[in-house]
Amino acid sequence: MAPVTLTRRRVLSVGLAAPFLVPARGLAAGRPLTIGLALSLTGPYAEEGREQLEAIDLAIGHLNGAGDGGMLATLSPSGLAGNGVLGRRVARVAADTRTSAARALEAARGMIARDGATAILGGSSSGAAVALQGLAAEAGVIFMAGVSHANAPTGRDRNAHGFRHFVNAHMSALALAPVLARLHGSARMAAHLSVDNEWGRSQQRAMRAVTEAIGWETIRAIPVPPETADFDAALDQATRGGGDVLILNLYGGSLLLALGAAARARLRDRGLEIVVPLHSDLVARRAGADIDGVVGTQNWHPALERDLGPRFAGTQAFVRAFEAAHGRVPGQAAQTCYAQTILYADAVSRAGSTAPCAVIEALADHAFDGLGTGPTLYRGADHQCLKDVAVVRGSRSGGHPLELLAVTGAEEVTYSPDHPDFAGRRIGACSGPA
Repeated sequence: MAPVTLTRRRVLSVGLAAPFLVPARGLAAGRPLTIGLALSLTGPYAEEGREQLEAIDLAIGHLNGAGDGGMLATLSPSGLAGNGVLGRRVARVAADTRTSAARALEAARGMIARDGATAILGGSSSGAAVALQGLAAEAGVIFMAGVSHANAPTGRDRNAHGFRHFVNAHMSALALAPVLARLHGSARMAAHLSVDNEWGRSQQRAMRAVTEAIGWETIRAIPVPPETADFDAALDQATRGGGDVLILNLYGGSLLLALGAAARARLRDRGLEIVVPLHSDLVARRAGADIDGVVGTQNWHPALERDLGPRFAGTQAFVRAFEAAHGRVPGQAAQTCYAQTILYADAVSRAGSTAPCAVIEALADHAFDGLGTGPTLYRGADHQCLKDVAVVRGSRSGGHPLELLAVTGAEEVTYSPDHPDFAGRRIGACSGPA
C-alpha cells in the first residue's frame, strides 16, 4: 500500500587509533578538528556500529570537500560549504565499546585527553549514551548520540552537553498508536516481551500506555536479561494462556533471535500479531520471512523522499552518496550518525568556535531541514529532535525488508519535556570550555 501521512569507504577501528583523515581539498595542513567515535563494533549491535562508522566517514569526506553528491546543499539553514570547518580539516578517532558503558567512558576519556576530540559521537546503547553525555559535561565537550532510543538520555538524565537526533521510545509509541488502531482495532489483548534494561523498560511503559489508551488490555509483561540467547521459554511464558498481540521490546541480535523463536513456535499461525516498536533494517534483512507483516517504527526510511516528496529533501541525496561509497542502501543507523556529524560541524561553523557553550547555543532550539527526516527542531529544553516518525512493516516485495507504511506527523509525537516519563531534571547549564 502507498504510505499515508497521518495528521498532517568502509574503515573499521577496533581500539583507539590515530586520527583518520579524509582527504581535504584546498585545506591547509594543520591541526584538524577531531571527532571521537564510541561505537559498538563487536557484540549484539556490531552491524549497526560498523554502518555508523561508514556513515560518519562519509560525512567527514563530504565536510572536507571529497564531493557530497548534493547532500550538503540540501541542509537549510547551513554554515557548511564542503571546505572543512572553520578552515580546518575534520578527522576522527574511533574505539570499540562492545556495547559497554564502562568501555565507552574509558575510550572517550582517552580520545578527549590524548587526541583532542571536541565531540564524541555514535553508539547503539542508551546506557552508554547516558554515561557519555555525563562525561561530556565533565570534560567540556559535546556528545551527539547515535542509535539511542530509551527515554532517559533526553529525560531523566538530560544535560546541556548531550544531543539526540534519534526518535525516543515515547515518540515511537505515539507514532504507532494510530496505525495499530487502524490495522488491528481496539479490542486486543497484548503481551510484552522486553529486554530488562533501561531501554526495554521505557519502551514497554510507553507502548503499554498508548495501547491501553486505544482500548488494548495488557495481560502480561515478561522481562528477559540482555544476554539472553534462547527465547523459546520466554516466548512460551509470554504467550501461554491467551492474548492476540505480542509486543517485542527488543532490538539488534536479541530481536533477531526472538523473531526466529516466534517463527519456530508458529505463533502467527495461531493468529498472534507481532509488533516491534523499533525496527532495524539490518535485523530485518537477516530475518527474512520472520519479519513479514510485523509493524514498527524507524527513525528514517530510504523511501521517504521518493514516496512523500520534498518534505523529506535530503533522503535520496544521502542514499545515492552512501550507495556510491558502499554499494548498498543505508539504514537508519547510518542516516542518524551522518546527520549528527553534519549537525555538529554545522553548529561549530555557525558558532565560529568549538567551545562547547557556543556549540550548545547554536544547536539548542535550532530548526533545520534537508537531512532526510523533514523539518526538525532540536528542542532546547531537552536537546531531543522533534520530527515526523516513519511507521514501517516487514515486507520482502519492494526490494527493501521494511515497507514504508505511514508517517506520523511531528505534531502528533511532540510531548511536554515535563511528561512523567521525562521529568526529573532540567537541562542544566553548559559546563564551560575544556
